[in-house]
Amino acid sequence: MRVTGITTQLRTTDLEASIRFYTARAGMELAFRHGDFYAGIRAGNQEFHLKLVDEPDPSIAYTREGEHFHLYFATDDAASLAASLKARGVRLARDVQETAWGTREFVIEDDQGHTLYFGEALIR
Repeated sequence: MRVTGITTQLRTTDLEASIRFYTARAGMELAFRHGDFYAGIRAGNQEFHLKLVDEPDPSIAYTREGEHFHLYFATDDAASLAASLKARGVRLARDVQETAWGTREFVIEDDQGHTLYFGEALIR
């Protein structure tokens, strides 16, 4: 057996707003829609899912306070991507910075408060 991919799922209390955030503001694509409760979002050649739930994701506060992340997006140009997101009205929770572990990263939160890191490897 060989694993060929992993898909993660974020919970949302407003599927329509989350789809709009990821497509219109974050510049990603709607990969699919299943009824009124489930959707897939494509970021480059990767995909993650959104699931409609009744209560906010309980991990949001913990993740924010602990400087953890819900999703980490690898990119080849963090500064340009950050500028593009800012131009679309996305507020950066942490601006672009170089890290001690050899990346250039920035952080945003989605419409639900999920913490999203974007990082570029500086050492190749």
